[in-house]
Amino acid sequence: MNALEPHMSKETLEFHWGKHHRTYVDNLNKQINGTELDRLTLEDVIVATYNKGDTLPAFNNAAQAWNHEFFWESMKPGGGGKPSGELLQLLERDFGSFEEFVAEFKAAAATQFGSGWAWLVYKPRGLEVGNTTDDKELVVLKSPNAVNPLVWDYYPLLTIDVWEVFNNFVSLYSSILFRGERL
Repeated sequence: MNALEPHMSKETLEFHWGKHHRTYVDNLNKQINGTELDRLTLEDVIVATYNKGDTLPAFNNAAQAWNHEFFWESMKPGGGGKPSGELLQLLERDFGSFEEFVAEFKAAAATQFGSGWAWLVYKPRGLEVGNTTDDKELVVLKSPNAVNPLVWDYYPLLTIDVWEVFNNFVSLYSSILFRGERL
């Protein structure tokens, strides 16, 4: 539990993962056990319970469970730095440079009032028939509370929980913890 120290303390990680994340998972399981939602993937539960913004009871727990799992998967000890390959090419194409992406990501995180998330997502252009890099546009967005970009048909690549962190961590996250392996 101390793999992210000194950037995220063992205590912070234990509390955030062991309390918050675990509670979302446990509550979701209680809410959907024995219902039609129980057969769906977590992503499908999120979309179904978002209900075009008129959220159903299981939405917050489903989305927060997914968001937190994705957040943990976005980090690794010794990770970070400038990505390479297709991800770097797309970041440079859509933001001008990796540094400009980091600045926009930090700004999104810093300006999300209260509980929420900053995201790097790709948004399909058109029907994604060939699913080439031309079919994807990377964008940074933020969402309040549990809202997840899956409900807007975006594909998340990176997230940070802005309620639990502050700007120093966002800078650090962008420079040394971010895995940068998705696409």
